[in-house]
Order: sequence, then C-alpha cells, then structure tokens
Amino acid sequence: MKGTLALARSFDRTVKLLLVNQLTINTGFYMLMPYLAGHLSGSLAMPAALVGLVLGVRHLSQQGMFLVGGTLADRLGCKPLIIAGCALRTVAFLLLAVAESLPALVVASVLTGFAGALFNPAVRAYLALAAGERKVEAFAAFNAFYQLGILAGPLIGLLLNAVAFRLVCLVAGLVFAVLTLAQIRSLPARPTPAAPEGGSVLRDWREVLTNRPFLLFSLAMIGSYVLNFQVYLALPLEIRRVTGDELGVTLVFALTAVLTIAGQARATAWASRRLRPAQAIAWGVALMGAAFLPPALASATGAAGAPLGGLAHAVALVPVLCTAALLGLATMVVYPFEMATVVTFAGPRLVATYYGLYSTLSGIGIAAGNLLTGWLLDLGSASGVPALPWAVLALIGAGCAAAVAVLDRSGRLAAAPRAAAAGTPG
Repeated sequence: MKGTLALARSFDRTVKLLLVNQLTINTGFYMLMPYLAGHLSGSLAMPAALVGLVLGVRHLSQQGMFLVGGTLADRLGCKPLIIAGCALRTVAFLLLAVAESLPALVVASVLTGFAGALFNPAVRAYLALAAGERKVEAFAAFNAFYQLGILAGPLIGLLLNAVAFRLVCLVAGLVFAVLTLAQIRSLPARPTPAAPEGGSVLRDWREVLTNRPFLLFSLAMIGSYVLNFQVYLALPLEIRRVTGDELGVTLVFALTAVLTIAGQARATAWASRRLRPAQAIAWGVALMGAAFLPPALASATGAAGAPLGGLAHAVALVPVLCTAALLGLATMVVYPFEMATVVTFAGPRLVATYYGLYSTLSGIGIAAGNLLTGWLLDLGSASGVPALPWAVLALIGAGCAAAVAVLDRSGRLAAAPRAAAAGTPG
C-alpha cells in the first residue's frame, strides 16, 4: 500500500485529481449497482426477464456509445465530457431513487450507461496526456484507485441498503453531484499537450478503423476482458455450486481489490525492469489463462462437489480464490502497459477516440464471451465434464497471449512505451 501511495504522490496535481476522481466515480457507482437487481426483483417485484432488460440496457448504452464519448472528448476537450458524464449520472441515480415503472427505469439505466460512455474515455485520455512520459506508472496508480473504489463502494452501499435502497440512490447521486462541482472548480481546462481540433468526425473514425496494428491488438486483447469478466459470471456461479451461499463472492472482490491496492506499484516496477511492454502484456494475459487451471483441476479430480459446510466449505473455495488472486496479479501486470499502448497507437490527437473504440470492441467481446461461457457451463454440467468451461477459458488466455506475442515479433507493437523503472516507487 505504501508503494501505491508513494506512486500517487509522485505525480502533479492534475494526475492526483484524476486518481481521486476515479476513486470517487467507482465508489458512487459500486455503492448502488450491486444492489439494483435485488431492488428490482424484490421491492418492485419485477420478473427476472425485466430485471435482465434493465441491466442489459445500461451495459449496452455504455459499451455501444464509448466511441461517441471518445470522439466528443477529443473535439470538445476532456474536462467538459468528464463533467457532463458525472452530472448525467447524478440525474440518473436520482431518477432511480423514484422510478417504479419500467419506462422510467429504462430511461435511468440508459442515462447511467451513457454517462459512463462520456467520462470513461475522457478520463483515460486526460490521464495519458497529463502524465506525459509516465503513462505506464499513471495507469498503474489509476488501477489501484479504481480497485479501491470497487472495494469501498459495495461496503457503503450495504450499510445504506439496510435502511432503504432509495437512500443508496440519493447518497450515490449526491456523490456524483459533489464530484461534478469539484471538477468544475478544480480540474484544469485541458491536459498538456492539447489535442488539436478540426477535420471531420468521419475522417477521424476512418483513421481509427483503418489502423490495422491497433485493430489487431484490440482483437488480440478481447479475450483478456472475457477472462476478467468471469469474476461476475463463472466464479460466482461456481461459488454458489460448491458452497451454496454468497460469502465467497464477496471474498473474491475483496481479495482482488486488496491485492491490487497493495501490490500494483510493485508489480508495475517489477515488469518495467524485466520486460518490454509487449512482453509484459503477453505474459500477463498468459497468466490470466493459467488462473483458470485451479478450478479445472478441482473439477477434473472431483474435489469440487455438492454444497458443503464448515472446514470443507472453506477448502471448496480455495480453487476459486486462487483464480481470483491470479487474475488480479495478471491485471496488475497487463493494465498499465495495455492502456499506454493504446495511446501509442493514437498519438496525441485522437487518444479518447481510440480508447472509445477499444472499449466498444472489448464490450462486444465480453457479451459474446458471456454467451460462450454460459453455454460451456451448461454443457460441462450436462455432459459430466465440469472442467470443460475452465479448460476452454485457460485456452483462450493462451491463445490471446500468443496473438500478442506474434504482433510483438512482427514489429507492430515496437513503439509501445516503456516505464522508467527507477522512478517507480516500490
């Protein structure tokens, strides 16, 4: 933790503000979203299909609009888009506090998602431009603060939700309202260097869509997002299968967040000293795939069975917790270099647009990956081969790592940035 704090303190005021900004955004978001499904199905007595519709609309409106949000940030400036996104999420969360009909809930979900599409590419582009040559280190600190928000938000939301879900919405909306006002006052007008304006949107999109090395890199990295998303899908399902309760799900998120907060700075410094950026990405993605071997082995050997209790309950969680820990470690290695590599492809003019398309492609990959994983989980259960989904996920990681390595050897990733290891606090 000291290394992460030292790393954050080593940046100038603008980067520090962006780190606190992301911590606050995630705290407010994860304060509310984990409890929305329970509110919809419980308090509002909505059927599961409609709950899925409301949650799906939010995801689609965010992932599908990232390119638009990134383009607007490049043309209007990062600060206005960050402020607009936070203000819009304030309205969305306050609407969720009073919405009871399906149309109102869908509108609130769309606004919540579109708000994320506005500020997410803008925040990352602003951070990359403000950090200059220290992009890798800046994204390492960013990931730690990001995870801290994921850890703090649900805990605060749990306490508030015990009183009323409406209170959760009101407090989360207040968090975004305060954040909006604070950024209007404190965030500098634009990062340095400023992105030049002019030209047509279609020309900019054509440039991004015809950047073959960038598209190949984006496609190679989609599998890493599919694997990371399993903390929301495959791992919770496996936890419920082997233990019959939800405690392990909380442990997975807490373990991942604590590891990242404590170890991100050291992981980035270690990778910077020993690996080229593309090598760090390839080895990290390979580790993501290997993370799914513990539950594969447990399933193949029959170690994971019916719900248990007592000490056997804890032992049954070990393979899943190993997967969560290895995914967290792999993400620590990959994320800073991955984000900095996107900047390298973009250059200073279209950073947010590149981030926008990269996020959209990742979102499409996650949706397809979820369908595949769900089908594999059902197939593995029905066919008596429970190790099947875990083995396929491990192969996806190996395949994506190999694809990044091939791109690296071909020279397409040769310009990727290198962190100054000596300047990274340990």
